[in-house]
Amino acid sequence: MKLIIAYIQQHKLKDVKQALYKANVHKMSVTNSLGCGEQHGYEESYRGIKFEVNLLKKVRLEIAVNQEFMQQAIDAIVEGARSGEIGDGKIFVIDLVECVRIRTGETGQKAIG
Repeated sequence: MKLIIAYIQQHKLKDVKQALYKANVHKMSVTNSLGCGEQHGYEESYRGIKFEVNLLKKVRLEIAVNQEFMQQAIDAIVEGARSGEIGDGKIFVIDLVECVRIRTGETGQKAIG
């Protein structure tokens, strides 16, 4: 079992969701987040005062998958999120020790679905 955490551009969420659905991955959590990476932010001016904006808006996806779905989920995220420009995002894969479905009490791979 794996937990895939992906940070992507906000406007790419629809494309990523469609690519994941095509890959038969339907369960995910989506959260708005702020972060910075190679983009280093940008500079804005408000009433003549310049300030640096280095925390940019991103979307965080969390997807728990069984091992056999891991690579197709990663490929789908890359397909939907890639523009070729700096700031496309990052994907992290973490071993998932346990999963419990609260409703039924199922554990492990059965609980992920």
